[in-house]
Amino acid sequence: MDYKLIVPCIYLSNGLAVKSISDRTKISDSPASVAAEYANCGADAILIFDFSVNDAGHEKNLSIIKEISRNVDIPIYGAGNVKRLEDIKKLIYAGCQKAALNFAKPGNIELSEEVSKRFGRDKIAACIGGVQEMEAGESEIKNYVSTLILIDEDHLEECMEWVAKNLDGNANPVSVDLLTLLKKETLHESAAILRKYEELSGVAGGVLDYSAKEFMDFKRQCKGLGIPMNTYESQIAFSELKLNADGLIPVITQDYKTGQVLMLAYMNEESFKRTIESGRMTYWSRSRNEIWVKGETSGHYQFVKSLTADCDYDTILAKVLQIGNACHTGERSCFHNEMMKREFDETNPLKVFEEEYDVIMDRRVHPKEGSYTNYLFDKGIDKILKKLGEENTEVIIAAKNPDPEELKYELADWLYHAMVLMVEKGVTWDEITKEIAQR
Repeated sequence: MDYKLIVPCIYLSNGLAVKSISDRTKISDSPASVAAEYANCGADAILIFDFSVNDAGHEKNLSIIKEISRNVDIPIYGAGNVKRLEDIKKLIYAGCQKAALNFAKPGNIELSEEVSKRFGRDKIAACIGGVQEMEAGESEIKNYVSTLILIDEDHLEECMEWVAKNLDGNANPVSVDLLTLLKKETLHESAAILRKYEELSGVAGGVLDYSAKEFMDFKRQCKGLGIPMNTYESQIAFSELKLNADGLIPVITQDYKTGQVLMLAYMNEESFKRTIESGRMTYWSRSRNEIWVKGETSGHYQFVKSLTADCDYDTILAKVLQIGNACHTGERSCFHNEMMKREFDETNPLKVFEEEYDVIMDRRVHPKEGSYTNYLFDKGIDKILKKLGEENTEVIIAAKNPDPEELKYELADWLYHAMVLMVEKGVTWDEITKEIAQR
């Protein structure tokens, strides 16, 4: 990793976000909202602990992890309630980039080889309390674990020494990241830890769990101390852009997922600088003659995903995560007053699939007499699977034909029936595309 990780934690207990490992006081009814705030404010990953005490609570927490995975674009690490390979599989299938074994349990150390060979070493982390557990699982750490999560910061120095001696300092160095959960009370003390331990991969929990709005400032302060951090940096200086007579540059703002154009606004050098520093779209209001942080009064912030200059360097295209609606009228986009439209077939693949999916979903919610889709839903999962299997066979037969036209037709049929299955099982295209993107 070229930079230190900032990893806030979410502690789940029966579907609620609680304060910490040792304090189960509720802090939020919506862990997904907490995760979204962390991600939007600049966290590099989120570590989620499952504190469920029974199977029902565990399944509820897994559903929360799935919801979080759907709504954030940063890695999720899952820990807690891991006793067997199936538990690791559930965390990874729920959207966790890494699943953590608790090395305080000898059975988890023994399990690391099996799960690493099944899912890949990069998917496996280990929670440790100190050097004793690192020594007990030394072989497994070297061969099957990619990340160590130190639960007790008091043992950080000795753990760093152990890593240097047993992993980095041997004849065949092993690459293992080490994160530590914080006990310190201030961001300043957290920065001191990152500065002191150059080989530490990052910090988690502690003060980070309630400092989301300060993440970007914290990262820039760390960077000023020579600590490598993941911050926004523009490859093109504002001075290289071509401004209009008022010293402004127009900015076209677009939804980063859908491509929908949301609004047109302007930036001056100060608003450009603040956008880069904060990760929130900041404009120059021509009507008010002042800096304007989009969403500061409405809560409808725009979190930056990318900024791109056009060929003439006189316009910026901003791709953003839009919270709420972009337009002051309450519309999603400022461009909602249709002037003319010529009918055309939508050919953007994802939009086509999403529109078809929406039609299928609507049929399920609002049944229509004579609808084949409703016939499939009425017959249930076995009929849907039977039809999908039949269509799969048709695809195989069509693929043997030199003419691809029949294959196109059969693939379209197969995809339709696959979408019926997706709706039946509550799987969305967003989840499918995210799963593919993460592979």
